[in-house]
Amino acid sequence: MSAPVRWLLWTAGSLSLLLGLIGVVLPGLPTTPFVLLAAACYARASPRLHTWLLNHRLTGPMLRDWETHRSLTRRTKTVAVVSMLLMVSISIWSFRGRLVLQLVLLALGLIGAWVVLRIPTRRG
Repeated sequence: MSAPVRWLLWTAGSLSLLLGLIGVVLPGLPTTPFVLLAAACYARASPRLHTWLLNHRLTGPMLRDWETHRSLTRRTKTVAVVSMLLMVSISIWSFRGRLVLQLVLLALGLIGAWVVLRIPTRRG
């Protein structure tokens, strides 16, 4: 693989990881898909960073589970969607009177739920 392609994948992986980390605290922005995308980019661009993500105490179990099954359990999806719904609802309530921000939060929450619900479901 050429150096520019590796650099682009590294950059995309780093941006995805950053968005995933922001998603931990920003309601409606999903964490899991961004971490999965970062791992996929790092797998091709930087095996060292891919290994680091796989062995990290927070991201490792999720990534190893994903690489094994390529799906989420119903429980994981339910927890993700319900927690997004709760946090988006609280955020929308806290921004009452600011319709544009409320609509942006609602749109981000719907996109986040859509992303999670599109991931295949497995028994578990």
